[in-house]
Amino acid sequence: MTVVQILLPAFVASLILTGIHAYLGVHVVERGVIFVDLSLAQIAALGTTVAYLAGYDLHSATAYVFSLGFTFIGAAIFAMTRVHRKTRIPQEAIIGIVYAVSAAIAILVMSKATQETEHLKEMLVGNILSVSWKELAKTATLYALVGLFHYVFRERFLLMSMNEEEAERRGWNVKFWDFLFYMSFGFVVTSSVAIAGVLLVFCFLIVPSVTAMLFAERLGPRLAIGWTMGALVSALGVMFSFWLDLPTGAAIVATFGAALLILAGYRRAFRRPAAA
Repeated sequence: MTVVQILLPAFVASLILTGIHAYLGVHVVERGVIFVDLSLAQIAALGTTVAYLAGYDLHSATAYVFSLGFTFIGAAIFAMTRVHRKTRIPQEAIIGIVYAVSAAIAILVMSKATQETEHLKEMLVGNILSVSWKELAKTATLYALVGLFHYVFRERFLLMSMNEEEAERRGWNVKFWDFLFYMSFGFVVTSSVAIAGVLLVFCFLIVPSVTAMLFAERLGPRLAIGWTMGALVSALGVMFSFWLDLPTGAAIVATFGAALLILAGYRRAFRRPAAA
């Protein structure tokens, strides 16, 4: 097997992840719920852990349904606890609490599992090099459907992320549409974490969006910058992992961090600071 055959699936997986996460990252950053994907990922992992303890295979369709079901519960929690931007208790605090409780319960559940706990660990950290073309095709189809859903209702989702007061003024049911947003987010996170792990998914979600905000204010240019950065950095990270014999996921995460530092330094050195 050639180097290209080994690395190409990981690179294609990175492109697929970049496509959906760079867009969702715009919403996450605008809403100020930076760690929502970590929390939803932990809830999804809890669902899979419960399924395993109930006697189902970790990679079975039933385990996936368990994971999605738990993620939908998390989506409902985040939608119902959405608070006004000026509240004393930010939603990020609630997200952190949900993450900590979910992690603790997962540890308690795993303490009752006597076998294959290593597979549970792999599910949390991911292994992007082992992804198959069949899995990539299924993931790309799922993300395309989520993307279509967001395109159809783009006005509502974008307005509620960027101008909550205006959405309320129009009489929209903000909590209902928040639930739909987090539910679609849950579909993405449940699949992404199984492929790439929590840290890499977090980078795909946040780093391209933050970088784009340094150079653009409108949605179109921000998406273009985010997608371009994600594609280029993913390719570099995959190559660095091969050249230096490093874990692929960690190499991509480190490359994202280095790229953000370089671009932020360029922004500070050569461009006027953006308006507050």
